[in-house]
This record gives sequence, C-alpha cells and structure tokens, in this order.
Amino acid sequence: MAELRALVAVKRVIDFAVKIRVKPDRTGVVTDGVKHSMNPFCEIAVEEAVRLKEKKLVKEIIAVSCGPAQCQETIRTALAMGADRGIHVEVPAAEADRLGPLQVARVLAKLAEKEKVDLVLLGKQAIDDDCNQTGQMTAGFLDWPQGTFASQVTLEGDKVKVEREIDGGLETLRLKLPAVVTADLRLNEPRYATLPNIMGAGPKASASGNGSADVAPMEAGCRRLGQGQPCEPWPPVCRKPRRRRLR
Repeated sequence: MAELRALVAVKRVIDFAVKIRVKPDRTGVVTDGVKHSMNPFCEIAVEEAVRLKEKKLVKEIIAVSCGPAQCQETIRTALAMGADRGIHVEVPAAEADRLGPLQVARVLAKLAEKEKVDLVLLGKQAIDDDCNQTGQMTAGFLDWPQGTFASQVTLEGDKVKVEREIDGGLETLRLKLPAVVTADLRLNEPRYATLPNIMGAGPKASASGNGSADVAPMEAGCRRLGQGQPCEPWPPVCRKPRRRRLR
C-alpha cells in the first residue's frame, strides 16, 4: 500500500481565454467581474498527482491555495479532479496582489513540513506573472532536491525519476524523496472537472476551522478544507513585499 503523500499548489488566475485590460491608472489589470480559473500548469500538476494515486503510488493528495475567499473555488476544482483534501491560506483581497513567489514558497515550505508530505508538485509557472520561481524557492527553503520543467514523472521506490525539457533536448534526473517537482506543458493532459464533481466537492471542501496563519505583515487566516481539525497558529513566514508598478 502506498504511503507517500503529495502536496499540490493551485493558483487562481484570470482565465487564459479572457482578454486582459489594463486599469486606467496603470497600476495593474482589471480583475473585477473577470472570469478566473485554475492556472493551467497547476491543473497539470494536479492531474499528475491523481494519476500517481490511481497507480497506488500516492496515498493522499492535498491541494493548497493562497489568496482571497474566491480561491476556495480553485480548491474545489482540484478536489473534483481527484484531490483528497484542500488547504486555503486566506489572504485579504486587498493584500492578495502583493503575494509573490517568495511569500507563497515560504507558506508551501511550512505546509510541507507540517503535513509531512513526500512530494510537492507545482506548475512550472503561473500565466499571470510568468515568474517561474515558486517551485525553486520552495525546494530551497525545504533543502529538498528539485526537478523543474518535468515532462515525465516516475516513482521508483524512495526516488522519483524526472525527465525534463532543456534547450538541448531532454535531461533525466533521479531525485531522492522528499522532493519538489514542477510540471511542464507536455507532462500530461488534465482531465475535465465536471460540474457534478465540482458540486460534490462542496461538502468535501467545507471549511472546518480557522486559525491565524500570520503571514506577516498580512494578517492571513488559514482554513483547512476537508479535514476535521483547525489550523494551529504559525510563526511569521514572510516579509512585506515591494509593490511593483506596471509601466
């Protein structure tokens, strides 16, 4: 019986089919009334975790998202795809725009340690900021080996074989677990999360407790979805990020 546990990060972004409009004051893009969905690369990471579970290689999949209350919809989509539990690190909408890869990586590292997971899966980048930094920073905070831009993932006992795309072709890495893996576009084709499955994930994803996640200086509440115990208070995990202005 598989005993490995996987943590999958999922991000809520503006839907890829939406035409982006810049705010008149040029401080960002218009998000009010705009359709949002799960980051496509995060969908690939969730799909890979579900496939590993279907092969009896992973026992439990935990989906985590950082952001405002609307991120619960993204977690429900992950649950509808096959994740077992969801954790929502709630950040007020006014502060969510200031969350960067560094802050999210610190949160993911703390959660990986707290949940005692063996594998952290992420999309290689988000389509809104294209940073391609969160996975690498998470591995750095945890001091775990990392396999980025994965086009194939194979579990081999206490190791994970990652085939990754590089400029010269393909590179194969064998990483000792626990490890961090980021998903590239050709890793798989995600399954469609049907409406009945999303609706069925509602009770499964209902918030069962609150706690202070103290992502200093943001007072972010942490909700654990689909589990019976509330979150415990955390120590501060990030510094105040600088606000970037679009030019």
